[in-house]
Amino acid sequence: MRLLSFYQERSLRVVRAQGQYVWDEHGRRYLDLHIGHGVAFLGHRHPKVVEALKNQMDEIMTLSTAFQTRAREEMLKELENVRPEGMENVFLLNSGTEAVELSLKVARKVTGRRKFVAFRNSFHGRTVGALSVTWNRKYREPFEPLLEPVEFLPFNNVDALKAIDETVAAVIVEPVQGEGGVVPATDEFMKTLREVTRSKGALLIADEVQTGWRTGKIWAHQHFNVNPDMVTAGKAIGGGFPVSAVFLPDWIRERLDEGDHGTTYGGNPLAAAAVAASCRVLKEEGVVEKAELMGREFLRALSPLKERRIVREVRGLGLMVGIDLKVNPGPAIKTMQDEGVLALKAGTTVVRFLPPYVITKEDVEFAVATTNKGISTAESKVSAN
Repeated sequence: MRLLSFYQERSLRVVRAQGQYVWDEHGRRYLDLHIGHGVAFLGHRHPKVVEALKNQMDEIMTLSTAFQTRAREEMLKELENVRPEGMENVFLLNSGTEAVELSLKVARKVTGRRKFVAFRNSFHGRTVGALSVTWNRKYREPFEPLLEPVEFLPFNNVDALKAIDETVAAVIVEPVQGEGGVVPATDEFMKTLREVTRSKGALLIADEVQTGWRTGKIWAHQHFNVNPDMVTAGKAIGGGFPVSAVFLPDWIRERLDEGDHGTTYGGNPLAAAAVAASCRVLKEEGVVEKAELMGREFLRALSPLKERRIVREVRGLGLMVGIDLKVNPGPAIKTMQDEGVLALKAGTTVVRFLPPYVITKEDVEFAVATTNKGISTAESKVSAN
């Protein structure tokens, strides 16, 4: 029996994980800046999350959200401290793409419109609805026709926002494009986007599945002092457990009806316990502040790499960092893995780092030294060709 996989094999068998590290079957330790596509932002197996999950397993693991549970009550209490401003309601699902799917359905129901606007180089998921607002043609074209109509506008282009009109149900945006190359939005772009969507009656969806908690604010849209109409979240909020969420305000909730959406596993007691524990960690351990501090430290330490001839740019926000190369980053990422650092690709040219907030200055120094070696490998391949 073979497992069907849609990811390139990394040729690494991981047998243990803790904090910012994983170990292979030979006992070798790796600094994990891949962290499950950003999921284990609190670190692998954070003890408070693990304890909460173990305790919940002793009570009940599976139950529909039609029934009340202590785990759900505790989760809602803890989410009160971290929810986006003006978002009094939350619905839990299992993955980021599911959260995006729900947000798109809600937008159509609430506005009565059909059109969506997304941005070039965006990534919102691989299920049919989320895929429809994902830019990469390689992901979309084999599965068309998808949801229509969808228009893709250039990211960070204020003038292009004039295309948003009264036919648009919603605009979905990543405050920092992740898969698209770790590209932060500009302040002017986000503020204008909020003004235009509000004036045209279109909803603004902030896709914070990857950006939530890791950019030096609880939510990345807070960097721009804008309040979206809906926020999708995932990855970090479960502390490593599969869970996602859609946050929305009362005025949207009042326009939704029983049966508009549903989920078998979403919001199960284990997920609720994981979210509650993760929220406590966020508050008690100063996670947001440490992410801002270590993000600045990481970017500062990587900055000299801009002098390397194949490096186009070093950029990021908080602990979401990318090095844009002039070549395929694959050889650099492989060398880094061989040297003990796990990273991942973004777009076609970017080495992406999604570190957990528990990384240390020593980890940063090791990551930078290893990245230097990876870039040298990529440069040598260019020279050989």
